[in-house]
Order: sequence, then C-alpha cells, then structure tokens
Amino acid sequence: MKLLLGLMWLLHWLPLPVLGRLGEAVGSLLFLIMKPRRDITLTNLRLCMPQLSEAERRSIARRHFQNYARSVLERALLWWAPRQRLERLIVVEPSMPVAEMTSGPTILLCPHFVCLDVAGLSVMMEGPTACSIYTRQQNEVFDQALRKGRTRFNADIKLFSRGEGVKPIIRALRQGMPFFMLPDMDFGEKDAEFVPFFGIPAATLTAPARIAAATGAKVIPVIATYLPNYQGWKVKFYPAWENYPGGDMVEATRRMNAFIEERILEAPSEYFWAHKRFKTRPPGVPSVYAKGSPDEMPLES
Repeated sequence: MKLLLGLMWLLHWLPLPVLGRLGEAVGSLLFLIMKPRRDITLTNLRLCMPQLSEAERRSIARRHFQNYARSVLERALLWWAPRQRLERLIVVEPSMPVAEMTSGPTILLCPHFVCLDVAGLSVMMEGPTACSIYTRQQNEVFDQALRKGRTRFNADIKLFSRGEGVKPIIRALRQGMPFFMLPDMDFGEKDAEFVPFFGIPAATLTAPARIAAATGAKVIPVIATYLPNYQGWKVKFYPAWENYPGGDMVEATRRMNAFIEERILEAPSEYFWAHKRFKTRPPGVPSVYAKGSPDEMPLES
C-alpha cells in the first residue's frame, strides 16, 4: 500500500489532461476484465434507462468505468496538489453559499457521482468547518492517507464513524457545523424505505429527512461533475429545498430520489452505477443481480 500511495503521489505532478486520459485508459481495461462489476452496471442501467438501446447503455457503462478510474487517479491531485492549483481547476457554481451554511443547521446533500470528493474538497477549502460520515478502511496505511487527504486544508473537520449513529451528527449540526451527507447507497432495510428510483423500488435511507426534521436543518444539494476537455471540475450548489422535509418522511425521501434522477440524466456516465443500488429487495421480490456478484467497487470509500 505504501508503494501504491507513493505512485499516486508521483501522479499528482502530471498535467490534468495526461492524468485524465491515463485514468480513462485504466477504466477501459477494467471494463473489459471486471465482468461481475460490468454486469452490475449494465443491470442497473437496464432497470433505470429501459428507453435506451443496449448499445447506448453499454456506451454509458464503458464511459462510467473510464470516469470512475479517472476519479481514483485524480485523488492524487486532491490529496497532494497545492491549493493554488486546485483553485484553478475547481469551478464553483454559482458560488459557495457560506452565509447560508453558517446561518443555521445545514445538510449538504451530495449524491454518489464519481467526483464527489471534489465537492468535499471545495467545502473544505472555502466553506465553514463541516462534518461527515467516515467508513474506516481495512488497510491502516490507506486509512491514514484517506483521512489526511480529506482534512488537509482544515484539521478541524469531523469524520464520524457510521457505527456511532446519528447522535454526534445532530449534535454537530446544532453547534453550527454543516453535515456533508452521501444519501443514496443501499445499506439494507434498517432506517430505509422502498421508494422509487427511476421507477424501481429502492431501499433508500430516510436519514436526510429525519435529521432535517429533528434539527430544522436546511438541505442544500451539491453535485461535482467534470468540466469538458480535461479542464477540471464543476461544483454546483443548488438552492436549499423549500418546505423540506414536511410531515411525510417517505414523501420527502421520494422527493430526494427524484432530484437525484434529474441530475443523473444530466451526466449519466458520472453516477456510481457499479454499486448494487437494488441489492435489498421488497419482501418476496427476487434479486436482480447474479448470485456471487461483488458488493463494492475496488477503492470505493
């Protein structure tokens, strides 16, 4: 792992167009050799985008592998590049709502697009001290590198373990610390409801709605995507949702999924399709994935 991290450190010296193309080449290779993960991606796309032809879905899947691998290599920049270089590469649109984020409890809702680490970095560089959920990595060396990379510009950032539950998050929100939240993976039926995701019942965490209701937090979505021609990344902050969550947590969760669907259609190959989004099925509904398929993408964190 130390050797791998040393290689990643060397990569951060490369120009972004070179690093981006290298990542895409790696992704093209992974698309060919990682059949189980490719099958999961194509299954998700068949379920969510039945209006497309199989060739169109396969094209999106291949491009997704390229974008994912590119995002992994580009973490070298996020972890080690100078602040001035990152500021040139990250375009924040329309601007970071710092005043809104510091005016009361705030949830920064960041769905699983491949560039989500860029969104987190932009908040770390320009926004107030935030908190987020953190999954401890099995390899201690990589775990330390990941934590250091995600707090390099603000050592006061709080990374809570998923096992700690919701109490420290609510406490941090009430203390004025924005919560950077990734809301859209399948963690099973606990604290989740089956709500439509592209028309397919998907086990979806109700935590964004419940935490917003408990703290009075505003929800500000933030999405990071690639700029064209390897120019860098765009981080877009959307207006805070009005009248959210309301009195119906299931309807609020449905509203969240609908928003994510709209953003996916704007950049379909950049969403994290390689995750088993429909792993948990309603009672009596069979699995949509082949038996024995992996549950996580390598280097996913």
